[in-house]
Amino acid sequence: MIEIEIIADSPKDFIEQIHDVTGGLITNSWNETLLTVNNDVAIGTIRFIAFDWGVNILDFELKVHKEITFRLKAHEEFNPIRFVYPSEGFLTHRFGTQNQEHKIDQFQSLIFTNKTDGYNCISFPEGEKINVNVIQIVRKQFLKKRTTNVSTLSKKLYEVFVDTDHEHKFANYGTLNLRMADVIAAMKKAKGKGMLRILKIEAKVYEILSMHIQQHDMLLKGVPLPTSLIKSELKIVRKLAKGIVKKPSKDYTLEQLSNDSGLTQAKLQDGFKFLYNRTVTEYIRHIRLECARDLLKNSDLNISQVVYSIGFSSRSYFSKIFKEKYDITPNEFKKKLTIVTTEIEQKEIA
Repeated sequence: MIEIEIIADSPKDFIEQIHDVTGGLITNSWNETLLTVNNDVAIGTIRFIAFDWGVNILDFELKVHKEITFRLKAHEEFNPIRFVYPSEGFLTHRFGTQNQEHKIDQFQSLIFTNKTDGYNCISFPEGEKINVNVIQIVRKQFLKKRTTNVSTLSKKLYEVFVDTDHEHKFANYGTLNLRMADVIAAMKKAKGKGMLRILKIEAKVYEILSMHIQQHDMLLKGVPLPTSLIKSELKIVRKLAKGIVKKPSKDYTLEQLSNDSGLTQAKLQDGFKFLYNRTVTEYIRHIRLECARDLLKNSDLNISQVVYSIGFSSRSYFSKIFKEKYDITPNEFKKKLTIVTTEIEQKEIA
């Protein structure tokens, strides 16, 4: 086993202290630091991105050749609340004063912090491919943000956020949340360069953070997983949903999806409602409309071509549901895009 002690008084020190043990190459671009490792310790990357107001992320995409345990000391200057989520693989967590480890399985969440000088131990298992997202919030900086209103949080999370002197430890072990994996995947695919890309990633980070908080609130309220489905069946539902995103124009039916997945139609409906807050039909329509909006914005296809390319057969029906969803007709949307593009081109010429 490899043990890495992190005694960092800043987020940047965190990744540098990992590098001291794992080796590898550190590269920097804008606010983004990438540690690439390919040796007898591990193969993969650790990405660090800092944003304003004390928020930063760590993304681990690694396969470790020996078990790695990070011993994180809570420094008085850098003792963030950490929101952890493994999209792939698993990890374990324990407080330094305890022997009992808690396993955080794939698609489960973890929120933790500690009091000053306390230790948290996070372990990645040997030979396991892991994809772990960590959002770190430095409370004193975060609470200075004018748009931050932690008073709306649950009583327990509120107490954790306002504990800026780090007098208490806290851990919350969440339940299954497959939707968060999709948002994290979308964040990693953010396109653009420099500041534009960082802003897109930051927007997704706040979306992920809100999902962690919602998950915590659901646990406090005792909201259960759907009793009709087990974890493996929810994974099948997620796989079906991802297939619909890839091929929105396909002629889907509930019966065909049921046959393909081996799940009953009732289980499919329960799974889609739990994961996406939509019935199967509502989800398919939502994905098609999102795809249509992207095509209208980023392609030269006219409205009729867009309609048929995403699987609709009626332009009038498409226009109706597009207006209901976005509060603008496809024609109005297309005209606005044309006006904006023309104005940008004129400014560039001037």
